Amino acid sequence: MNRTHTVVDSPYGPLTLVATDSVLSGLYMTRQRHRPGEETFGDPDPRPFREVIRQLDGYFAGERRSFDLPLHLAGTPFQRTVWEQLLLIPYGETRSYGELAGALGNPGAARAVGLANGRNPIGIIVPCHRVVGASGGLTGYGGGLDRKQRLLAFERGASGDGLF
Repeated sequence: MNRTHTVVDSPYGPLTLVATDSVLSGLYMTRQRHRPGEETFGDPDPRPFREVIRQLDGYFAGERRSFDLPLHLAGTPFQRTVWEQLLLIPYGETRSYGELAGALGNPGAARAVGLANGRNPIGIIVPCHRVVGASGGLTGYGGGLDRKQRLLAFERGASGDGLF
């Protein structure tokens, strides 16, 4: 497997994009929980990321509500199933961990869903920020609760565009 990476600016701080065989396999924020070591990102090369960057720019400009990109989601079968469910949460909406567990046919698996959600390797594009607690309150987010709150506010059209 050939891995490459690049770093791009965003309203939420620098984002490290990682590709495996030219397919997006990681989008990591600074100080993100479960962020792999820099040595795993491969050589710097912006070429595989042109379309990713174009679509991210459209998202941050408020012109794009979903992404149409090939993704390399490396994880356990359960994690990949959870991440696929995240892709079904519409822009500007949220789901609870319990709702996601129910959608997977296992309503008692909310905690396991939360653990898988926390290991999502492609933040923002695979919208783990759209998952909230059972009461609708903000719960953990690998990129930090302040970023999660700002991403959700941005998607609701509120003032979520301040620089991090």
